Amino acid sequence: MYTAEKPLWKNRLRASGKRARMPRRSLRCSTAITGFWRANMKLHDLHSALETRIPRAYACEWDNDGLMCTPDPDAEVRRVLCTLDVTDDALRYAAANGFDVVLSHHPLIFHKLGALTPDDHIAKKVLFAVQNGISVLSYHTRFDAMPGGMNDLLAGALCLMQTEPFGDGESDMGRIGLLPAEIDIYDFCAQIKRVLHADALLLAKAHDTAHRVAVLGGDGKDFIRGAIAAGADTYVSGRLSYNTMAEAAEMGITLVEAGHFYTENIICAYYLRLLAALGIPGACYDSNRIEIV
Repeated sequence: MYTAEKPLWKNRLRASGKRARMPRRSLRCSTAITGFWRANMKLHDLHSALETRIPRAYACEWDNDGLMCTPDPDAEVRRVLCTLDVTDDALRYAAANGFDVVLSHHPLIFHKLGALTPDDHIAKKVLFAVQNGISVLSYHTRFDAMPGGMNDLLAGALCLMQTEPFGDGESDMGRIGLLPAEIDIYDFCAQIKRVLHADALLLAKAHDTAHRVAVLGGDGKDFIRGAIAAGADTYVSGRLSYNTMAEAAEMGITLVEAGHFYTENIICAYYLRLLAALGIPGACYDSNRIEIV
């Protein structure tokens, strides 16, 4: 049986009598996967399995990911909550619904913590996780860059063929490929919105059509030059910048900003498949807190 995992804000709004405005679900990955549970899978076993499948060698030097915190590396893993972001709502949901592991893309701890006190919002989340028996694992730029990872998933979702890596000089985490046929740029934008379930896009048009397309989930402004050098006529990313988009026509490349959340939340479906292969029940949590208003 498939059951929906709903964020706490909806229940709070319902209780208050206000009309709940639910964000769109990205790629419909807010359902639980049930199946055979592999008994005696410990946290350190899960960590080892993820480190093997998502190798640290692909991570950027400045990144901090992997095991973020655990109250007990020998604790048995019974249920895993997958999310793009480790928000306080996600952790409270995990604690209230029997999840002992939270598996995210964006690291819970990115910058060094000077102290573990409730005065800092990140440290407060770490303390809450540990106090509630929850381990947190995060896989960030290594998942972006690895073969079959974030940007291969994004390229596949947009139907790109003959894909190959491109980069910014530090990492070749971007992907570039060909659409099955040249397409009107507005039709391509409609396709992006439909596939990623994005509320809106920003378009800076340099060409009327799209064919050779570069993609990079999340914040991709540093890869624009790399996309141009790789021969892209169109570049799709989650977040670009005003200045670069304003100069898109002058640079000769169409830029499409599809939203950081929407271009990366595809990781949740990947995590569920990986967990199912390991025999671990999992579910996805919609961590998006940003609305178009």
